[in-house]
Amino acid sequence: MIKWKRRREHHVQLRLKYAPVPENASRFAADIAASAAKVSGVQLDYTPDSLALVDSILDDFRADGLTGEQLAETLFGFGCYVGEVLTRHAGGRWRATAEDEQAVVGWPMLIELGERRWCNPIGKAFKRLENGPEDSLRYFYTVFSPGSSR
Repeated sequence: MIKWKRRREHHVQLRLKYAPVPENASRFAADIAASAAKVSGVQLDYTPDSLALVDSILDDFRADGLTGEQLAETLFGFGCYVGEVLTRHAGGRWRATAEDEQAVVGWPMLIELGERRWCNPIGKAFKRLENGPEDSLRYFYTVFSPGSSR
């Protein structure tokens, strides 16, 4: 079991199949895509448009009253999936979170999108469940994809 400090005041316990390192992000993404197909009949194909399907799945969890703590491993996997979409279509790459970024990011890895530009897809998956459509994963992708500025 891995305890990860998601926020200064809040810890999330994760029971992960692999170590939460950049080299394993694609494995987490592949596992969650397989689970989505098996459980929800949803085919996640790593395209930006597939993020709308992830939004829909998280909406269903939210409607069922499920929390981030109850779904921590699942949300971690969906965050990795979002990151993989960014690596495949927006030129991102996974990297470990630097010590000085830890208080802001709260997770062990993030997506780097060029010099001094990065995003936190794992954290965004948790926010999507907590806050609903205002934290759309599909929109998150458009913010960090080529042609956008931050």
